[in-house]
Amino acid sequence: MTVTGLLVLAGTPIGDPEDAPPRLATELAAADVIAAEDTRRLRRLTQALGVQPTARVVSYFEGNESARTPDLVEELAGGARVLLVTDAGMPSVSDPGYRLVAAAVKRGITVTAAPGPSAVLAALAVSALPVDRFCFEGFLPRKPGERLARLREAAAERRTLVYFEAPHRLADSLAAMAGVFGEDRRAAVCRELTKTYEEVRRGPLRELADWAADGVRGEVTVVVEGAPQDRERPDATELFRRVTVREEAGEARKEAIAAVARDAGVPKREVFDAVVAAKNSANNSE
Repeated sequence: MTVTGLLVLAGTPIGDPEDAPPRLATELAAADVIAAEDTRRLRRLTQALGVQPTARVVSYFEGNESARTPDLVEELAGGARVLLVTDAGMPSVSDPGYRLVAAAVKRGITVTAAPGPSAVLAALAVSALPVDRFCFEGFLPRKPGERLARLREAAAERRTLVYFEAPHRLADSLAAMAGVFGEDRRAAVCRELTKTYEEVRRGPLRELADWAADGVRGEVTVVVEGAPQDRERPDATELFRRVTVREEAGEARKEAIAAVARDAGVPKREVFDAVVAAKNSANNSE
């Protein structure tokens, strides 16, 4: 049986509505069904673009994505043109969309994209960091231990790293990055890109973490320099500091020592000795 429906993934502005490509207005007007992450934001967007969609609008967000996907696939199978939009940027990129795309492809439904603004590419472009090779890491886990584990996986990554982060977790994430990647690793925090209060802060991770400790508002994208080609061997003081960072995040000392040794490329015994020496020095000074 021939399937005539079409799923269109449309990129929406990440801030300034004037960044919307002309095709977005065309797709909004042509759709039979519009699946929107936030229907109120969709309404504001269509008003800004001067479009009056005739499509049926349904909500499609993280909380109902699994339940609503089968219904949308059936509409597509019946020949409907379904437009998927999220709050900002491209669907499926740290936003709802993957489940619907996978289910549509499985049913033989054509899937296409109407590209639009990208926070990832915009942040890379203004970061002043190398962009010839990069990897997108999305949002870090909320729990400190899981966040550290994810960062450890990227500690030796030589490509530039891009993260999304919630403003209320930014300071903790930057501090964790400084602990795993090193305090002097260069980074850029890009806040409210394309909006009225756009701000880009560039500097070492520790400096950025201290700045973020006072509180940050708005949408945030973090760009971090990749690991240097030849990492310098950390001294005992630095090894102890890295273990302390992990312990303060709730990691057991044994696991923290093993992780630091692995990330630094040194024997676990060397890290253990550095911790013991630092503890003895602190006790003798009391």
